[in-house]
Amino acid sequence: MLDLVIRRGLVVTAQEAAAGDVGIQDGKIVAVASPGSLPSDAARVIDAEGKIVLPGGIEPHAHIAIPVPEYWAGRPELMSQPPEAATRAAAFGGVTTVIDFAGDLILEPGAKPPDWSILESLDSRRSVFRDHAYTDFAFHYILAGKVAPTRIGQLAEAIQEGIASFKIFTTFNELRVPYGHLWAVFAEVAKHSGIMAVHAEDDDIVNYMTDKLIREGHDQGHNLHLVHNNLSEDLAFRQIIRLARHTEVAVYFVHTTAREGVAAIAEARQRTQPVYGEALHNYLQFTCEDYKKPGGTAVHTYPALKYAEDRDALIAGLLGGDLCTTATDDFTVHKDVKLWGNTIQTVCGGHNGIETRLPVAFTKFLVERRMPLPRFAAITATNAARILGLYPQKGVIAPGSDADLVLVDPRVTKTLTLDDLHSAADYSIWEGFTCRGYPVMTILRGKVIVESGKLAGSPSDGRWVRRKVGADVLARPAV
Repeated sequence: MLDLVIRRGLVVTAQEAAAGDVGIQDGKIVAVASPGSLPSDAARVIDAEGKIVLPGGIEPHAHIAIPVPEYWAGRPELMSQPPEAATRAAAFGGVTTVIDFAGDLILEPGAKPPDWSILESLDSRRSVFRDHAYTDFAFHYILAGKVAPTRIGQLAEAIQEGIASFKIFTTFNELRVPYGHLWAVFAEVAKHSGIMAVHAEDDDIVNYMTDKLIREGHDQGHNLHLVHNNLSEDLAFRQIIRLARHTEVAVYFVHTTAREGVAAIAEARQRTQPVYGEALHNYLQFTCEDYKKPGGTAVHTYPALKYAEDRDALIAGLLGGDLCTTATDDFTVHKDVKLWGNTIQTVCGGHNGIETRLPVAFTKFLVERRMPLPRFAAITATNAARILGLYPQKGVIAPGSDADLVLVDPRVTKTLTLDDLHSAADYSIWEGFTCRGYPVMTILRGKVIVESGKLAGSPSDGRWVRRKVGADVLARPAV
């Protein structure tokens, strides 16, 4: 007898969207079948008629339970929301796996990370999430500053352990990895079949524009896009792509913001270089003009929102295939913290978007732009799974895969209020946004964790997931 049968839904596989049933046993999908063909004596049968059955969402970029720098918060010893709150919000938003970060994220000037090996840091980070996560979780590993040879020597063991992806920054003081060190890191990660996740901005441009705006008295927060600007993204993306080509490493550009970034990625992919791009869902709605509104920097996530033409290029990139994933860069704090800083150096990054990504994207792409359902599943789950080494365990509705599913009711229209959301925040930039279609059930490895607006899961449900990137993803643009 099957544990669970989902009957008569519109099931979205990698190839098509078709009416069907999904059979689940021991946390795995065991059958995707024509409607009514699976046994009816399962332990539970869910009638999904009128609903869309999608792979559980994968959030590829979140910052959970990390220190908020004092120059952003105005006071010391604050943390972004804990994993229990973040993954609870994720589950309500149809997300079943969250990829966060371990490693050397140094936001406070002069701060030093613990002198741990990569595997020691991973163990510490896993302990933060263990028994405090409603969803499954994994971690990119952050490498910061001048990466020591001993750290580079640990990369092979880290990849073997299941980390798979390594995050670097090309700007931001102690975070910035000099290009010589990047050369060594890229080569070692390529050698052992990992992938690089890159925050790419030109450090010279960022610092020059910061000094210039301060000198001219134009350092107000609404000018963030003049510091973290289009030229900066163009230069940095192209330099990273050139270095990646030289070292034969695959690159995943986090939070692409500008039309120049989209173009650089597209050109690299046309040369069959394994380069992938991510867009944040707030960048698909808001622009730098929103910074000028009262409380407008609430929509800000670094690098910076740019112009309407850039927003349109991101949307077109996701529609046409030049960009691959949607993400949030979730960094949830309270409103007084988010809005404390009001200059180009003190505006707090991030926003509490982990719950809203899937329904917002559903509205903007499926409803408004008629994106095919398999493509929607790709940009919210499948592509992240493939690029970042979770596939085929995650990100797809297929026999043998984890039974991670979200049921979306396209008949639900919901104008978002704070009461609809479940993060540890007292504001949302999405209040007033009307979603047409909404997640009504989330299933993690065969267990219903959210049903009809009620939490049914446990914070002990989430597990750490090992990752290994497929050879096809590392060799050429596979998605």
